[in-house]
Amino acid sequence: MKKIPDNAYEIIEARSHDPFNYLGRHEGVKGKGVVIRAFRSQAEKMWLLADDKRAKTMPRIEGTDLFEIQLPQGSFETSYRFRIENHEGHTWEEDDAYRFPPILGEIDLHLIAEGNHFEKYKILGAHIREIDGVSGVGFAVWAPSADRVSVVGNFNHWDGREHQMRSRGSSGIWEIFIPALCEDEVYKFEIRAKNGDVFEKIDPYAQQMELRPKTACVVHNPKEYKWQDAKWMKQRPETQALNQPMSIYEVQLGSWRLAGMSDNGQPEFLSYREMAHQLVEYCTWIGYTHIELMPITEYPFDGSWGYQTVGYFAPTSRFGTPDEFRYFVDHCHQNGIGVFLDWVPAHFPKDAHGLARFDGTPLFEHEDPQLGEHKDWGTYIFNFGRNEVRNFLIASALFWLDEYHIDGLRVDAVASMLYLDYSREEGEWTPNKYGGRENLEAVEFLKQFNTLVHERHPGAVTMAEESTSWPMVSRPIYLGGLGFTMKWNMGWMNDTLKYFENEPVHRSFHQGELTFSMVYAHTENFILPFSHDEVVHGKGSMTTKMPGDDWQKFANLRLLYGYMYTHPGKKLQFMGIEFGQWTEWNHNESLSWDQANFMPHRGLQLMMRDMNHLYRDVPALYEIDFDAEGFEWIDCDDAANSIISYLRRDLHGGFVIVVLNLTPVVREDYRLGVPEQGVYNEIMNTDAETYGGGNVINPNGINSEVKAWMNKEHSITLRLPPLGCIILRKNK
Repeated sequence: MKKIPDNAYEIIEARSHDPFNYLGRHEGVKGKGVVIRAFRSQAEKMWLLADDKRAKTMPRIEGTDLFEIQLPQGSFETSYRFRIENHEGHTWEEDDAYRFPPILGEIDLHLIAEGNHFEKYKILGAHIREIDGVSGVGFAVWAPSADRVSVVGNFNHWDGREHQMRSRGSSGIWEIFIPALCEDEVYKFEIRAKNGDVFEKIDPYAQQMELRPKTACVVHNPKEYKWQDAKWMKQRPETQALNQPMSIYEVQLGSWRLAGMSDNGQPEFLSYREMAHQLVEYCTWIGYTHIELMPITEYPFDGSWGYQTVGYFAPTSRFGTPDEFRYFVDHCHQNGIGVFLDWVPAHFPKDAHGLARFDGTPLFEHEDPQLGEHKDWGTYIFNFGRNEVRNFLIASALFWLDEYHIDGLRVDAVASMLYLDYSREEGEWTPNKYGGRENLEAVEFLKQFNTLVHERHPGAVTMAEESTSWPMVSRPIYLGGLGFTMKWNMGWMNDTLKYFENEPVHRSFHQGELTFSMVYAHTENFILPFSHDEVVHGKGSMTTKMPGDDWQKFANLRLLYGYMYTHPGKKLQFMGIEFGQWTEWNHNESLSWDQANFMPHRGLQLMMRDMNHLYRDVPALYEIDFDAEGFEWIDCDDAANSIISYLRRDLHGGFVIVVLNLTPVVREDYRLGVPEQGVYNEIMNTDAETYGGGNVINPNGINSEVKAWMNKEHSITLRLPPLGCIILRKNK
C-alpha cells in the first residue's frame, strides 16, 4: 500500500496551514507529469473531467477520503472539473476550489496590516466573484493565531476538512474561493486553535446573518439595489449643517409597532419595508427631521436592544434582508427624513459564536482584563491599540455610510472608552504611559474615526453619547478636540428632569438647576436628549416622572417639551414620550398606540406635532444653537414666581421670546421686558385647549409700551398659563 505523506495527514486531520500545497494541481515527482488531488468526505467515487471532457477515474488513496490522479505533462490545461458520486449513488460535477489563485493582492495585505484599508469589507468576508470565468464566492478572514481555518456550510455538510483555507502568512489572513456557491448560501468559519480546540465562528465581516436563535452567516450580494435618493444625498451637507433644524425621533424598530404576537407569545415584527412606510408617514405628520435607530447591527439577544453586537456589517435579520433595510433608508430620504444609526464600538459580547477569543486568543479584545473587559456589562473591550482592530471598527462605520447611505452615527458609551478607570475601583485599572486615567489609544481611534467620516462623507454627522466633562468632544481635532459633530447634553437632561420632578411649590428653591445649563450651553455642539435610558429599568415613564394629578402631569410634559424645543441645542426624543405613554418602555411590547387616540395623550401628541413644525419654520429656534449670540436671558431670577424668560435669535436679526411659568398658578398682567417696540403675537401656547390645557392664552396682538423693565426699554403684559410655555414673535 502506498505510504501516505505527512502533508496528506494534515488535510485528513484538518490541521493544514496551507492545503493548497497538497490539494489541487501540482507537478509530479521530479517534475514528471502532473498530479491532481482532492479531499471529499462524501465521495464514493471521483472522476477528473479534463478539457477533452473525457472522464478519468481518480483512485482513492487507500484508507482515506483523498483522491489522486497522475497524468503526463501537458495532457490538459489548468482548468478542470470533478465528477463525484456519493455513497447513495447520486452524481454531480463541480470545479476544484484548490485550482484557483489567491484572492487578495499584496497591496491589500499591506494596507490591512498597517490598519489603513478602510474598505476592507469589500475583500474580507464573503463576496460573490468570478475567477477565470467561474462564478463562486471568495471567503477571507483575519485569524492570525489559528492553526487552521475552514469554511463550513450546507454545501460541505459542515465538514471542516472539505474547504480548508489558505494562510497568507504574516498578515494573519486566511482565504479561499469556492466555485458555484451563490447568494443566500449559509456559512461559518471553523477554526482550529493552537491548543487543538476546534470551534465555529461567525464571519466578522458578514453582511447578512440568519435569524436568531440561528447564528450562521449568509452570503449577500449588495450590488442589486437601485437607490432613488440622489437629491437627498446631494443636499445633505446643507440640510445637516449646524445652522439647520434637527429634531430626532429615537426608535427601537422591534417595539415601535409590532405586527402581532405569535402563538407562543413571542413578538412578531414588522419588516423594514413595512416599517419604512408606517414610520415615515408618522414622522412626516408629527414633524421630526430625523430617525435615530437603536442598534440594528446584528445581535443575538433581544434584551440587549442591539447594544451587544456580533455583526458589525450586518443589519439584523429580525426585520428582513439587507436590501429591505436599504429600502427603509431610501424611502426615508425620498420623504425628506434623515436616518442616524446607533453604533457601538465601546464593547462586544462574549457569545461563543461571535468575536470573543476569535482565533482562540484575545484577538479583537485586549488581553489584559483590566483593559479588555467591562464587568458591569459582561462584555469585552476592543483593543484600540491594534491596527487591525481599529481598522475593523472604522471600516464598519464607513460601511454603513457607504453601503446604506446612513446620515450619521451616534457613538454609544464614549465615556467608557475615554477613561481607563471607567466603573473600576482602585487597583482594577492600569494607568496610561504617563500615569493618567485617559485611554490614549481610544482617544486616537475616535479622532481617526471622526476624521475619516467627515472627509469621506461630507454632511454626515457623528454624535457622542459622552456623560462626563471631557473637554472639546465636539470641537475640531486641529484645535485639540475629538472631532465629533455634536455631543449629547447629559448634564442638561439630568438637571432638567431633576427640576421637573420637584413639586411646583418647591421649584422656587431649585431654579438654578434649570438655568445652570446656560453656563456651559455653548462649550459644545449639544443635542438635548430624552432617550430610551430615561424610561427603563424602573425609572418610570416621562409621564410618571411628573408631579401632580393627571392634568398637571401632562401640563408639565407640554411645558417640559416647550422648554426643550426653545433651549439652544438640537433635539432628540425617544418614541412614545411624544404622546406621554404611561408605562415604561418594554422592548417585548409595542408602544401603547391606543392611548394616543384619547386625551390627554392626544393633546400632547398634537402639541408635539405643532412644536416640531414651528421649530422647523422659525429660524430663531435653530440657526444659532452653538453660539452665545443665539440666546439672551430676559429674566432668569424670578425664582419667587418660578418664571424664566429668554430670547432666541436667528442669523438675520429675527427673534422670538419664550416665557415659562413653572407653577400651576395663572399669572395675570405679568410684565415682561422686550427688546423692541411693536406688536407681539403668541405663536405657541402649550396650555391651548387643543392640547388638553386650560386655554389661558393671549389671543390678540400685544402692543408694547415704552416702559423700561428687566433692563429693556420696552415691555408688554401677559397672561401666563399654569405650567405653560408661550412663544411670542413680533409682527414685521
